[in-house]
Amino acid sequence: MRKHLVAVVAAAALLLVAGCGGTSGGSNAESTETTVDGSLNKVVVKGDPSKSPAKANGRKDTFIATINSPSGVFLPGFNDNGWDGNAQQPIFASLVVTDDSGQYIPDLAEKWDISSDQLTYTFHLRDNLKFSDGSPLTADDVAFSLTLFNDPAYSGGSDFSDIGIKGVDAYKSGKADSISGIRVIDERTITIETTKANPLTLGILGGQVLSKAYYGKDYQRGHLDYLKDLYGKPLGAGPYKLSKYVDGQEVRYVANKYYYGGEPKIRNLIFKVTSKDTALSNFQNGETDFDGFSPDKDNLDALKQLGFASVRESTVPDMSEIWINNLKAPFNDKRVRQALIYGLNRQQIINVAYKGFGQVANVYAAPTQWSYTDKGVNKYKFDPDKAGKLLDEAGWKTGSDGIREKDGRKLTVRYLTSKDTDETIPIATENYKAIGIDFQPEVLDGDTIIERWTQGGDWDLVGGFRTNGLSDPNDAISEFVSHDKSINLTGYHNEEADKLAKEGLSTQDKTKRKAIYAELYKVLNNDPPTIPLSYRQSITAWNTRVKGVENYSTGNSDAALVLAKLSIE
Repeated sequence: MRKHLVAVVAAAALLLVAGCGGTSGGSNAESTETTVDGSLNKVVVKGDPSKSPAKANGRKDTFIATINSPSGVFLPGFNDNGWDGNAQQPIFASLVVTDDSGQYIPDLAEKWDISSDQLTYTFHLRDNLKFSDGSPLTADDVAFSLTLFNDPAYSGGSDFSDIGIKGVDAYKSGKADSISGIRVIDERTITIETTKANPLTLGILGGQVLSKAYYGKDYQRGHLDYLKDLYGKPLGAGPYKLSKYVDGQEVRYVANKYYYGGEPKIRNLIFKVTSKDTALSNFQNGETDFDGFSPDKDNLDALKQLGFASVRESTVPDMSEIWINNLKAPFNDKRVRQALIYGLNRQQIINVAYKGFGQVANVYAAPTQWSYTDKGVNKYKFDPDKAGKLLDEAGWKTGSDGIREKDGRKLTVRYLTSKDTDETIPIATENYKAIGIDFQPEVLDGDTIIERWTQGGDWDLVGGFRTNGLSDPNDAISEFVSHDKSINLTGYHNEEADKLAKEGLSTQDKTKRKAIYAELYKVLNNDPPTIPLSYRQSITAWNTRVKGVENYSTGNSDAALVLAKLSIE
């Protein structure tokens, strides 16, 4: 549903690094599949609740988890960063969500039907649904939510263009007063007719539901500015409702007594803003119950010594990469892009930034995804000699000062990044100097990076970003096959990739899709749009006095369902 990837420039415990990808003409492609433990998701320590610190034991009705600082835009589809999305999860409920295996499971919708041609979707709502103010939630609210996200003035992150709800164009142009493909059958049943078969449709249509009475009372087609007044006053049907938001400090919630699954056993929920510098001490002292930590041996050893902490190691469903401006010379030459990959010691970056708790990426998919395979792709092992030969072939010859040049122009690369990815800079500077590239890093704040990146093309490489929340194989590659400049920020274009991506969205059959994406991964590997850098691992820990939290992960589709079932021993 995201129009483009979530950009995270300052990620506290979730440090970003650079990570891998690409191939050179396929000549070095490996026929065997590398074992990447995508299923790494194990509890390595099980804590003893009797050893819980007194400060935590004093909280009998409150669960405190951590979060990166949200901006306060708590309205689904209208926030443009993942932290707001995480903060609003306990407040809103969806028609469907996905479980840990990526399978759709019921939320507000108790069941759904899909027509044989995969164009018509019918959702059957649970009985007696209510929003947190006690007002009824019906199919009319679902219809309103879908209409709002397809309003001509809507510019948020939800993108329905790939599924083509019937009648949207007529509604946007003013030729129709409603969207003909959205039909309310009765209070508990709604049917949506689409014009494009797409395996992502169920998840796109089945998103979070907004109250028509609350968010739609001032609605007029083409005029959505009124919603800004409601960003900080959310109303949803999730297990909790917002009670207080303190910018930069915390978000507080109280249990929703009207929640369809029953009022949560833990009355109070707090998402506390912490940093990597305070995370361990806060958790150790009992000030927090759940947190994610920078993945390194020191943190892992410290957590193991606490006694009360249960600890999980897992592979995160995302990948970090360095983005390349494919529209700009010399980066429009794939040999130069390949050289940038060969010439960068990505494993060293992982060792420094993640203390080895990560893996070099070579495929535009996370190892956790069902479509993941690196069979037949080039692993781009660090090879400065190979990088140099590719630059020679591209016409970039070493000058008297050691920097390559072509047609009187020096091979200079400007690299935009944030302070949280400083680990990349010294390694890249040294690596690229060795192959004749003048690497010039610019450390900027996140807003400036995004402005430079998205406006005017004034950039060469951009680091400090990741494509996150990867579930469907389309998630990591959709930007590269889009012809919308606001989405395809790299300017990448490959007709074979476009063709395969379209085929991958033409069927629901996972076996067929996996085979299609396996070929697509090879195309993107041979003609890389970016420097894919790494798959990272995470360490999460929780106070074992809280039961049920072992299945919780902030940001997961089913996070609210897990929170609703927590209890304190």
